Amino acid sequence: MNDLYQRCAELISSSSGLLITAGAGMGVDSGLPDFRGNSGFWKHYPALGKLRMNFTDIANPAAFRDNPRLAWGFYGHRLKLYRDTL
Repeated sequence: MNDLYQRCAELISSSSGLLITAGAGMGVDSGLPDFRGNSGFWKHYPALGKLRMNFTDIANPAAFRDNPRLAWGFYGHRLKLYRDTL
């Protein structure tokens, strides 16, 4: 098993890049709200709850065309939540 870890370390150190992917559960485990579930989503971004908007109403390109201030506000708030988890 130790040889396997050594080989992995060699591959990583000799690579030009590394992409790490994870499922949505990683974000929730890190303290981020569940943005795809409306209850967690509305709790952490109440402006959309007041407007009775769900995730798909704001998470699409048309939202930037139809209501850019709200769309940018939502994504700015979401970015801040991600940055605050560091």
